[in-house]
Amino acid sequence: MRDAIEDFILHLATERGLSANYQLSTRLSLEGFAQWLERRRTVEQIGEAALQQLLQAGTPPAAPVCPPDAVTSPLITDFLAHKKRTGLSAASIKLVVVALKIFFRWLTARKRIPRDPAEVFPLPRIERYLPETLNELQVERLLEGIDLQAPRGLRDRAILELLYASGLRVSELVNARLEFLDLDHRMLRVVGKGSKTRLVPVGRKACDAIQAYLQRARPALVKKKTGNEIFLSARGTRLSTVRIWQIVKEAAALAGLDTNVYPHLLRHSFATHLLGHGADLRIIQELLGHADIATTQIYTHVDQRHLKNIHHRFHPRAR
Repeated sequence: MRDAIEDFILHLATERGLSANYQLSTRLSLEGFAQWLERRRTVEQIGEAALQQLLQAGTPPAAPVCPPDAVTSPLITDFLAHKKRTGLSAASIKLVVVALKIFFRWLTARKRIPRDPAEVFPLPRIERYLPETLNELQVERLLEGIDLQAPRGLRDRAILELLYASGLRVSELVNARLEFLDLDHRMLRVVGKGSKTRLVPVGRKACDAIQAYLQRARPALVKKKTGNEIFLSARGTRLSTVRIWQIVKEAAALAGLDTNVYPHLLRHSFATHLLGHGADLRIIQELLGHADIATTQIYTHVDQRHLKNIHHRFHPRAR
């Protein structure tokens, strides 16, 4: 199993060109299954009591050989039941099932196993939650509350304005580059999930904030080895996603917002406010970079919930 997993991850990296994060997630799922399988085989061979004694003595037994062709559908069922008993969420279990299905499908296609033991497993249904959003007044408070006289005020204001104006993911924002920014035409080219590029419009206020940052703040942040990223840290390097979270949290505290504010909340708010003002769902899908319209449709439920709340509050016979 261990050797097969290494070969499969190499396939994902070299032949499929999938991201490092996807490779890591898949590896963790498959290695978790291999570890569970090895422990199960050990218990079958020497018993649970003997295994515990060896572990307490600090001399764990050698891992038994667990070839992929010995894996059966009932074994996978037992493993998934074990993960569920440990409290793993449905979303996390789905990731494990996907990893197992593509792994064993690959082994079958390469004729390294005679049959696919994971073929019979459907993907578990995931309960979908409505995204949280800020209302327009809260967004205004958040953006206007940033102190532009603070050492990093111009940068932080430009970051939040762009997150809300264009609905960017944090990863897209930290990787945004100067050569992809066209302030004259108010457009930015971003690289999204799966290395797909898209053009997003940038609102006037966001353009003004970015222009002020580029002219009055960014030059002071540039160091000898600074790259072409738009937003820089105090060391002249690209900002990390963690730092963007901190910047948003600090701005929310400064604005006195008592709700949980995080970068993706601005993306949700961007989409919801566009929909509320009459934007077409397909256009919102393009702006967000969603591959599937079903992902974007969740914002229609948010808008419907808002309409129901308004109706309940103000209609005399709604209560």
